[in-house]
Amino acid sequence: MSISVGLEAQIEDFIQRLKRRQILGSYFVAKETATILRQVVSTSRWRDVNVLIDIVTQTGIRLAAAQPNELAVGNIVKRVLKVIREVSRGELETEGRDEREEAIPDYSSFDEDELVDSDKEQSIFKQSSTTSSLSGSISGRPELTTQTSMFRLLADMSTLTVREQKREENEKRVRDTYNLKPLIIQEINEEIIADLDTIYKGIADQALDFIHANEVIMTIGISRTVQEFLIRASQKRKFQVLVAETAPTYQGHKMALSLSKAGIDTTVIADSAIFAAMPRVNKVVLGAHAVLANGALVSVSGSHLLAAAAKHHSTPVLVCTALYKLSPLFAYVADAFNVTVSPQNVLNFQEGPIIDKVTITNPYYDYVGPDYVSLFIHNLGSAPPTYVYRLINDNYDPEDSTTF
Repeated sequence: MSISVGLEAQIEDFIQRLKRRQILGSYFVAKETATILRQVVSTSRWRDVNVLIDIVTQTGIRLAAAQPNELAVGNIVKRVLKVIREVSRGELETEGRDEREEAIPDYSSFDEDELVDSDKEQSIFKQSSTTSSLSGSISGRPELTTQTSMFRLLADMSTLTVREQKREENEKRVRDTYNLKPLIIQEINEEIIADLDTIYKGIADQALDFIHANEVIMTIGISRTVQEFLIRASQKRKFQVLVAETAPTYQGHKMALSLSKAGIDTTVIADSAIFAAMPRVNKVVLGAHAVLANGALVSVSGSHLLAAAAKHHSTPVLVCTALYKLSPLFAYVADAFNVTVSPQNVLNFQEGPIIDKVTITNPYYDYVGPDYVSLFIHNLGSAPPTYVYRLINDNYDPEDSTTF
């Protein structure tokens, strides 16, 4: 791959931080992945879109292999590949194309391989039209007085030699590369990086549609998406929030502290009290680490317990998630995307006699099936679990769904 030395060092540094879990949180992982891929498009040497797709794909494979359970990496890579393909096919409308379209005729009815340089087309057309008029007068055929793109195409193919055609194709490829690079970078900035900066606002703006006055909301763990969702609703309505403490990490304590500082009536409960408190709850609001193709989600440990209790009591479960967390992958095993962390918080290593006799597993995530989820609230609206596949088709290209 034609990647500069400085960019290669930056990629390797990001890979090492992913392996050591020094960068946590899907948002920060996605933001840095998008920034690196934008630099790959900008600084790498490529003369063909297929070469650029190969470079981005190989870079994405390296990043995804560093932390396979961080699905946001692969999701951003697939989104960038879709942008590249759409720009190369001319499916995206950009401001930079308007001036060029005024100077160049419309050849939208032909493939790119059939088109040649417009300047040489005009000179060749003049020669071929003169020849055709002479032959037309001799043979008795009427002269062609209208300049059609099909006539120019046939004249070019009959006049140009094989060597000239190859030179024309190479020049056109270089010209297209020069035009496509700024367009691709612009789309990455506007469609991906700028979208990441507004995801929390897009989800929080819908809070008043789902949170009503005097309701009791239950959540678990700490999630910036859920936090801003509830804080935005509290600006207009009063309600109570029950936060499960999420042992052994006790993330719920931090979540409860941030909500109480925002003026929300917040109560911390033990994880074992979730089922007992569920009859008083009107809605359950969860965050998500990743959303899978079947509508299931990977969330903080304890989420499955909370969702199962809500389903037993027929309590709706709302999941606040961003579109970049949607993954076209399936979890054929419940623990396929789980991570086991140090059991230090469960049982201290200093208790040697007990540790020698037990095996401790401390999972960080839970798999929550689609039948436990009532609605996904994302930054562009809301959708049930059965509609997730449509969102995935809109955000990713089918050619890239099985790459990462």
